[in-house]
Amino acid sequence: MTSPIVRRSSSNQSGQSKEPERASSLLLASRRFAAWAAEITLVVASGLIPFGIGVYANSRSDLNRVPLNPVLVVTERAIARPLALPVSYGIRNVAWPTNILWTIALLAPVTLSWWQLYLLAKTGNTIPKRWFKVRVVNEQGKSPGLGAVVIREGVGRWTVPISIAYLLWRYSFAFPNLGLFTFLSLLMIVGEGIGLPSRRGRRALHDRLAGTYTIDTTRPLPSSLLASKRQAQSVGGNDEAEEWPEGEELAADEINQSPNLWRRIQQNPNLTLFGVGLTSMTAVLATLIGTQVYIQIQQSQRATKQINGQQFLELVKQLSPNSGVTNEQRQSAILAMGGLNDPQSIKFLADLLVSETNPSLLDTIQQALTTVGPQAIPELKNKNQFLVGELESVGSTATQERDLRQGRLQRNQRTINKILSVYSGKMEGVDLSSTQLGQSGTPGGSFFNLVLDNLDLSGVKFKSANLNQASFKGSRFRGAGEDGRWDTYDDVMADLSQAQLQQANLTDANLSRVLMNRIDLSRATLNRANLSNARLYDAKLNSTQLVGADLRNAVLERASLTGADLGDAKLNEANLYAARLGRVTAIGTQLSFANLTNTDWQGADLSGAYLDRANLSNANLSATRLAGAVLRSAQMENVNLQNADLSLADLRGANVAGADFKGAILAPSKEDPADQFVKTPDLGSVSAVIQGVDFSQAKNLDAKQLAYICTQGGIHPRCP
Repeated sequence: MTSPIVRRSSSNQSGQSKEPERASSLLLASRRFAAWAAEITLVVASGLIPFGIGVYANSRSDLNRVPLNPVLVVTERAIARPLALPVSYGIRNVAWPTNILWTIALLAPVTLSWWQLYLLAKTGNTIPKRWFKVRVVNEQGKSPGLGAVVIREGVGRWTVPISIAYLLWRYSFAFPNLGLFTFLSLLMIVGEGIGLPSRRGRRALHDRLAGTYTIDTTRPLPSSLLASKRQAQSVGGNDEAEEWPEGEELAADEINQSPNLWRRIQQNPNLTLFGVGLTSMTAVLATLIGTQVYIQIQQSQRATKQINGQQFLELVKQLSPNSGVTNEQRQSAILAMGGLNDPQSIKFLADLLVSETNPSLLDTIQQALTTVGPQAIPELKNKNQFLVGELESVGSTATQERDLRQGRLQRNQRTINKILSVYSGKMEGVDLSSTQLGQSGTPGGSFFNLVLDNLDLSGVKFKSANLNQASFKGSRFRGAGEDGRWDTYDDVMADLSQAQLQQANLTDANLSRVLMNRIDLSRATLNRANLSNARLYDAKLNSTQLVGADLRNAVLERASLTGADLGDAKLNEANLYAARLGRVTAIGTQLSFANLTNTDWQGADLSGAYLDRANLSNANLSATRLAGAVLRSAQMENVNLQNADLSLADLRGANVAGADFKGAILAPSKEDPADQFVKTPDLGSVSAVIQGVDFSQAKNLDAKQLAYICTQGGIHPRCP
């Protein structure tokens, strides 16, 4: 084998060539960055374009809505967890084209990324790299191959810098600020791409790990790579068909000195096998130790269970009717049984709570079950459902029997109430689904009133539970989770979907992000409650008090709010698609940027409401009062405004194409001094109310309305 020729250059020649080489290096670095930026732009654009079109399609009111694709739901949750984002959950409907477009937005970047990796592995180029005349090669001047490309791009370029950025972000004061994480990630990626100086110029970490080089295809092959290539050809005995221009050559001992992960794996198979063997032995040893620990734990648990079983049998004998023990001894036995805290003792106490009639013993049983805590809830829940079934079977015929069973149910309900009160904030995962804890309103039903004011009920599942007329004033149905930070993935939230909360009092309650799909809150009080980002799909809120409530970004799709009071409530960016809002009082309500397509507001009072940039397409606003309402830049296509009062409403920039103005009041009327809610907008002059609004495609405009439009700066073909 012949070693590469060594050519020495004089110091003058070296000095004269420094400036051109430095300029060439800077030019190559610029083109490398441009190619990388173009690659990222293509990937991002392939996702953002269909996503943006999907968002637009989702805003259309004339498209059928379907549940979100499960693949998108799973992906959303997988992304939300590491980034500490509050994940969306529950029923979420989107327009049918949106489902397809968002799926494309997910698959297109993944497909394009893998296609670019394939091209890079096989040819050393991607399409942007060809545009900017750069190429990635290995130390023999060949295409790097798939293994090297995966290490170069997957490990070096992305995993290492983003992992460092993530650790710095996750365990710093910046968490969970996503903007700072994005900044750190970009900083690390750019820093990694700049690389460290070496004998062959600056090389990035991803090139060092994979043993690759980024070269300028418009210039001769670098001498080090040319020497390596010729050395490989002389050893392998074959020449590539591709010819590379000659360049300055270096000595053979200067070649292949830079270490890289891929090359080490290829050149040291024995070391790799040793590492695999060591890892396997460690895993086997860890498994054996874990098995021994598990066996010891199981033996300890069996011994404890046996001891508890013996104590349980002794206590049961003391509590039997024929035991002959005193009332005080029975109370001591009940408390001791509560201290066992095992399933059989909990079941026995729950049954005893139903069958016992002695008032003092009943109080002791409740105390024992309260000592057990949330672990007693499952058994109490089962007993609750059994007692409800018994009570319903009796009906209203046998009064004495009904009263007896109703008393048993109320004792069960009071015990659950007490446990929830005592263990506030320690009930994550407690399941009270389909439990009767409120007034049923049926003959023979329970008249128990649940009172859980100013408590932390985060994590409790009240799904399909009866909580009618319950009091939750100031209570919290969501917690910050283990990280102690709000609006992150591990936030603990209650589940109130399909629950019955008729006439319940939730004043000042925190229900932010809580799942409440198909809940019944008719005639409930939710004044000043925090319902931001809550899920209230198909919920019943008829005649509900929501004065000053925070419903920003809440999902109220297809909800019924007929007769509700939304005065001064915040519904900015809320989704009320196809909601029923007839006769609603929404004086001063904030509905900016809200999705109000296909909503029905017939007979509602929206005086002074803020509807700027809201989407009211196809909404029914007939016979509504919109005096002084702000409708700037609102989408009002095909909206029904028949007999609506729009006096002093600000319509500047609104799209009223197809809107029906039959009988609508446009001319401002004299303000009633007794009406404190309707305020004249500060427009400078009345003409600014509709100035510049295009009424060309509006429907059913009468002569009086046209005269007002033309004199006040509106646009219509019939205006002179």
